Amino acid sequence: MKTLKLIKNDPWLAPYKQAIEGRHNRALEKMAELTNGSGNLSEFADGYLYFGLHKEKGHWVFREWAPNANAIYLIGTFSDWKEQPQYKLLAIGNGVWEIKLPLKTLHHLDLYKLSVHWNGGQGERIPAWATRVVQDPETYIFSAQIWDPRQPFTFTKTNFKPKTSPLLIYECHIGMAQQEEKVGTYNEFREKILPRIDADGYNAIQIMAIQEHPYYGSFGYHVSSFFAPSSRFGTPDDLKALIDDAHRRGIAVIMDIVHSHAVKNEVEGLGRFDGSYDQYFYGDNRREHPAWDSLCFDYGKNEVIHFLLSNCKYWLDEFHFDGFRFDGVTSMLYYNHGLGQAFCSYDDYYNGGQDDNAIVYLTLANELIHQVNPRAITIAEEMSGMPGLAAKFKDGGIGFDYRMAMGIPDFWIKTIKEKKDEDWKPTAIFWELTNRRADEKTINYAESHDQALVGDKTIIFRLIDDVMYWHMSKGDTNFVVDRGMALHKMIRLVTLSTINGGYLNFMGNEFGHPEWIDFPRQGNGWSYKYARRQWDLVDREDLKYQYLGAFDQAMIHLVSQKKKFEQTPIVKLCENDGDQVLAFMRDDLLFVFNFHPCKSFNGYGILAPAGEYTTLLSSDDTEFGGYGLVDKSVPHFTRRDPLFEKEKKEWLLLYLPARSAQILRWKRPEEIGNTPEATEKSSTRKTAQTAQKPKTERKAAARSTKTTKAKKQ
Repeated sequence: MKTLKLIKNDPWLAPYKQAIEGRHNRALEKMAELTNGSGNLSEFADGYLYFGLHKEKGHWVFREWAPNANAIYLIGTFSDWKEQPQYKLLAIGNGVWEIKLPLKTLHHLDLYKLSVHWNGGQGERIPAWATRVVQDPETYIFSAQIWDPRQPFTFTKTNFKPKTSPLLIYECHIGMAQQEEKVGTYNEFREKILPRIDADGYNAIQIMAIQEHPYYGSFGYHVSSFFAPSSRFGTPDDLKALIDDAHRRGIAVIMDIVHSHAVKNEVEGLGRFDGSYDQYFYGDNRREHPAWDSLCFDYGKNEVIHFLLSNCKYWLDEFHFDGFRFDGVTSMLYYNHGLGQAFCSYDDYYNGGQDDNAIVYLTLANELIHQVNPRAITIAEEMSGMPGLAAKFKDGGIGFDYRMAMGIPDFWIKTIKEKKDEDWKPTAIFWELTNRRADEKTINYAESHDQALVGDKTIIFRLIDDVMYWHMSKGDTNFVVDRGMALHKMIRLVTLSTINGGYLNFMGNEFGHPEWIDFPRQGNGWSYKYARRQWDLVDREDLKYQYLGAFDQAMIHLVSQKKKFEQTPIVKLCENDGDQVLAFMRDDLLFVFNFHPCKSFNGYGILAPAGEYTTLLSSDDTEFGGYGLVDKSVPHFTRRDPLFEKEKKEWLLLYLPARSAQILRWKRPEEIGNTPEATEKSSTRKTAQTAQKPKTERKAAARSTKTTKAKKQ
């Protein structure tokens, strides 16, 4: 076979050609096996249309796969929760059980379960393919529920096309998205939070904790019912209405899907669904995840692949999700789940410690998702850096569209915790933000929900800590707050401005939400105080949170208006660790950062393409809580230097306040109708005399000029 493009693009992968081609071929073979050679994974993944409870030709039909069972009964409110002969399922082969019932037997909102018998035991189970599961508020017992409203929800927005250039993601959790100390709902999110996200300029939301999970505090990562949207937040139709509204606003909806493990619960989950230990999960010492107290899927079983692929298609077809962020991908890729491994060289990705079954599953999942919806978005939460994860399958990759740049938040935490302000190095910052594979798109982020949990700290809390409880009122001058706000803005802008795919922010972090996340638990008295977002902080005119929120909105809007921003090359112009100055260009946008804690530079020289530069955004603007030292109304003209004529660069002289960032737009000389001579004269006049002086100095100079003229007269 021809050399795969993944290897062609990276000669360092040549020694591992056999391993890479082997994985690729195994995925092709498995696809052919599952689809009888057709390659139509979409047709194969229709399990949710067959299994579970459905209306079919004038009757109800229910089917379940339980190969170890020797008897199964449907029990529920209709049977007084007792096993009755008329509700006994029939084994129809290959471990599949079935029952057909008259339509009058079951009704909308009826509760039901399965009573499963096996050799030596019996237990009540929630059907694996249940599409709605509810919890009794008094007994806390979970049951499946029939969802068959007279008027099913109808989507009003069809054929939605996500905007992914660039992809700007607002990560969110429905339950904790409300101001009140309670569990929020899909409807409340749609009515109160979605308009905020729309106004802020984000074009995608990534929703956590959608799949039903018994323990609220698991953040949705210990899933019990994979096909049921969490009933804590409302009905399936409520979720569909949220997605429909988001689409009307031009916002894509990405689901945080968990296929890396499952909750251990046996009654609510799949732990011992048919009495066996190895129906969905490994039956040996690989069954339990050593770090997550959960169960690991056996990706080598075709029935498990069918279940999980059908799950992907279900959420795309039934709810119109626009894609998935796959959680815990690193844990899937390696037999040791990536625990305690450094991943220092390519050898670590091809040393035999990789789970080929899981790699094949992830490859097929990406192929399926893009067969169902070619515009779908897939993102891998993966920290090992396995090459090809976000490369196309045809090129030898696993097929994700994006991978999370998980090293970036770790870098920011380490920098804030361990380095003095004067030791922040632009070279290290630029390297960390741009050190990635050229053939794979990433999602940059300064912090996600991980950094907001109890036991960790958000960026704003690391920078300001408890001082923010007392000194966030406008007009209250406090050095710690000023420093924290300035760096908060710079960190987010430099992280956003270096993307090659997308950018992510966790809800509330954009305006510096002051508290961590702590879900109700016994240790905090089952309190919801820290499992919410205090939106009133950013809404209040008297608080500085508004400054941070306004800056986030301004930078998101500016970048989103730049077509294919993430695809433009990043051209480094200045990287001075001594001055702590970083400057780079992307197309006609110039980004300049002065990380120095106390030095402002007047007339700082940056070699840049010749022309005129106008300031679009300054983190030091008063509307963003800065000092207003940059006059955005003054244009800047480059100055010719014979030494750099061959490079077609000239000196751009700028005033750079300490701890500030600017975005400028470049106009070529021909765009403004200037000859080189005119440009040089104009630059000498305007730049040297006016543009590079801080506003206070310019006012003083103006007063001095007036005084001199008066004396002459």
